[in-house]
Amino acid sequence: MNSTPKSIREILRSGTVYLETRQVEGARASMQAMLAHVLGKNRTWLYLHIDYCPTEQELVRLREMLRLRGQGVPLQHLLGEVEFYRRRFRSDARALIPRPETEELVELTLQLIPRQKENMCILDMGCGSGVIGISLALELHERSPSVVLADISSAALDLALENATALGARISICHTNLFSAWRVTDEEQSLAHFIPPSQFDCIVANLPYIRADERLQTEVAHDPSTALYGGGEEGLDIIYRFLAEARAYLTPDGIILLEVGHDQGELVARQMRMLGYSGVELHCDLSGAARFPTAHA
Repeated sequence: MNSTPKSIREILRSGTVYLETRQVEGARASMQAMLAHVLGKNRTWLYLHIDYCPTEQELVRLREMLRLRGQGVPLQHLLGEVEFYRRRFRSDARALIPRPETEELVELTLQLIPRQKENMCILDMGCGSGVIGISLALELHERSPSVVLADISSAALDLALENATALGARISICHTNLFSAWRVTDEEQSLAHFIPPSQFDCIVANLPYIRADERLQTEVAHDPSTALYGGGEEGLDIIYRFLAEARAYLTPDGIILLEVGHDQGELVARQMRMLGYSGVELHCDLSGAARFPTAHA
């Protein structure tokens, strides 16, 4: 970009070409989103003012975002937010960027939990930015659920708390390595700021499940490694350990729901049956991949 004023039309065209040469997926959509963000407008405004020439100060910000996007920095990190289940959540390098399939996990959870039950206890294990638990807390607010967001990463929990505060969700947070926080001594519990419920009506989890040798897209590599790699040959060590512990923390009629890799559903469902879970089912995402195993205690 030179010093000659350029219109939105020209900027969108040149910026899209720049990103395409760097093999950025969705180059034009990225360019639209970044330009709208810099101008403090929406995409509709851009096309209604296609001949508007942004100021040099606005272009300086745009150039930096364009450079980083060309290097593979996720669009969500550059914008500082992500849309999830009709709401906008803060998004940055502290936690995994929510995937579209995870919205399907929220929808499935709302379909399968008891419809009339009040004051349910819900656990979002490995909550990351909190999108699952916060979405459930907001969707079910009239039934006064007690929602706990748990994660091994204190940075992720900070982000989840920021999101809950911004969206007005009533939740509690718990810093824990899977269920380690539930196994502390009485003395340690007396010093804790928050003692989690001992049993839950619903446990939902989107835990790390990527194999160590799996090749990741450039953008995914910007997510925290602790939120990606599940360990073991199949990438399922953390999920298997979670399942071995979780059943003890479900109410007798409690339900557990997971999101796993597109080719891992059968393996996880089999493990659930081996561990004594009942009513094991495998649900598909919109693309037909069986990636949502569910079961009862």
